[in-house]
Amino acid sequence: MATFLVTGVAGFIASRVAELLLQNGHSVIGIDNINSYNDVRLKTYRLHELASNNEASKLLLDKLDYTIGSAEVYYGLTSFKCGNFTFKRLDIEDIDSLKKLFSENQFDAVYNLAARAGVRYSMINPQVYMTTNAIGTLNILNCMLKNEVKKVILASTSSLYAGQKMPFNEDLPVNTPISPYAASKKAAEVLAYSYRHLYKIDVSIVRYFTVYGPASRPDMGMFRFIKWIDDETPIKLYGDGSQSRDFTYIDDIARGTILAEKELGYEIINLGGGDNPVSLTTIFSLLENIIGKKAQIEKRPFHIADVKETWADINKAKKLLDWEPEVSLEDGLKQSVAWYYDNYDAMKSINV
Repeated sequence: MATFLVTGVAGFIASRVAELLLQNGHSVIGIDNINSYNDVRLKTYRLHELASNNEASKLLLDKLDYTIGSAEVYYGLTSFKCGNFTFKRLDIEDIDSLKKLFSENQFDAVYNLAARAGVRYSMINPQVYMTTNAIGTLNILNCMLKNEVKKVILASTSSLYAGQKMPFNEDLPVNTPISPYAASKKAAEVLAYSYRHLYKIDVSIVRYFTVYGPASRPDMGMFRFIKWIDDETPIKLYGDGSQSRDFTYIDDIARGTILAEKELGYEIINLGGGDNPVSLTTIFSLLENIIGKKAQIEKRPFHIADVKETWADINKAKKLLDWEPEVSLEDGLKQSVAWYYDNYDAMKSINV
């Protein structure tokens, strides 16, 4: 049994990574600052799901207001332990708290999945993207160095490939980011490279391609599309719908992230659907069939910071990690819609 630090543990991807690590018998210490960029009720919901995976959680769950449809959110909880899962409310920008955390625990590896995400909001508040995604990563690397933690798995993004030839492979020179979000992720990658070169920290960078699935962030396209179609509210479509993405189901992403914990030196690895990219128009049609309602479209100009197409070359993931996606787009969409309806009363009040 190993002990892993998972940053951003209340987030969409990190919570699923933590859940799979716990199911594999490991101990997880998860940290998150529970910021309000996305609806905090979804974050407390994900923490509740992590806590509820073991019998020791009943007393905690009696105290934790996790119900995503409730009028109030429980902010007072700063830490708890349930079985092999420990949560601490902590910001990776807070270097003093990070130093204390590392001094009190011995981690076998760090999954640094905490990040400010979202291309468009990064144009509104670029400062926080750099402080979290770049300086936060630097803080993690320095704490690892001081405490002799040898392995980091760093989450990155397909947004770095803007303007490159498809399918995107990891050898492409991603030196022209078109959003502060992508630039901040590039900064994190090169910081990790320098620490590999100088101090021999083992680094796996996983570049994610359009992740979707149950309990996703409410600012993500798929969550919005499901809600808007079900509510019979016009979908705010930036562009003509021909823009396409290499959609990847959350369980496949989490599984690939965990596999990247192996010793690799320094590697950048795409985790994506690995098939021809799917247009938004096709996604709308698939969701219409599952939900049983017609999508209404409100077209807007294409956003200057959006990437028009993404398509992952996943040959490196197949070779190094023996990984490839297992969940089809149709099945993933069905599971996403089913989760939405299972939590329908709460979903009505979630802001998107």
